[in-house]
Amino acid sequence: MKDLTFGTLIAVFEEIFGRGLFWAMVAAAVLVTMGWIYVLVRDRSLGMRQFLIAQLFMPVGAVLAVWFVMVMTESHLSDIGGPIDVIVLLGIAAMGALGGAILVYTAERIVIRRAGSE
Repeated sequence: MKDLTFGTLIAVFEEIFGRGLFWAMVAAAVLVTMGWIYVLVRDRSLGMRQFLIAQLFMPVGAVLAVWFVMVMTESHLSDIGGPIDVIVLLGIAAMGALGGAILVYTAERIVIRRAGSE
């Protein structure tokens, strides 16, 4: 693998997760992001209480992301071999934390709006 291209990355992720699961994760990420943008445009502000609650779920998202990748790659924390492994693991945790917070915030704002409109 001489060149790291976008196509190469997609092929690697499809190999790790399987084609169906990988594209389902991409679709879920796109849907959650679109929902978050919809909520931000609709409300024209952040709900600070819901934002705080979403931030409290960030460690859960980080742990779940690391656990998911460890399961899919059939790895363990004892397999960490060097600094790049730690950097990748921290990146996975950061993305999981961010994704979890966005998911929780979006779900809260959609549910609260629906409950408040009834």
